Amino acid sequence: MIWWKELLLGVTGFCSGLAVAGGLFALIIALGVVADFAGRTHTARYIFWYEDAVAAGGILGNLLSVYSVSLPLGSLGAGIFGIFSGIFVGAWSMALTEIINIIPIFARRLDLRRGLEFLVLCMALGRTAGSLLFYYFRF
Repeated sequence: MIWWKELLLGVTGFCSGLAVAGGLFALIIALGVVADFAGRTHTARYIFWYEDAVAAGGILGNLLSVYSVSLPLGSLGAGIFGIFSGIFVGAWSMALTEIINIIPIFARRLDLRRGLEFLVLCMALGRTAGSLLFYYFRF
């Protein structure tokens, strides 16, 4: 391939990645996930640290994904990574369900009067277990 075509592909890929990452960060901010976490944990004075951590995590995740970097973490590292991945995915799913009010609608349709806390706990544990199994069998 001619060098300028490779350069053009590289620039296009980089710009596309920036657009997708910007959209993800905009969605996180628009949903109020970061502000909600800071409010619930009474750590609103660290909101800029949270936002920086979200941006750094997105950038690092993209770099690891694009370049297929293999981290020599072993089984213990994979388990720890799986736990944090489960927390991330669980927090996202709970934030999205809270935004669209899916849990109150689901509870009302099932006529669920008791055990709602158990239902939410089971959803979180299921997400965590799925993430752990995924990363255990992946590494």
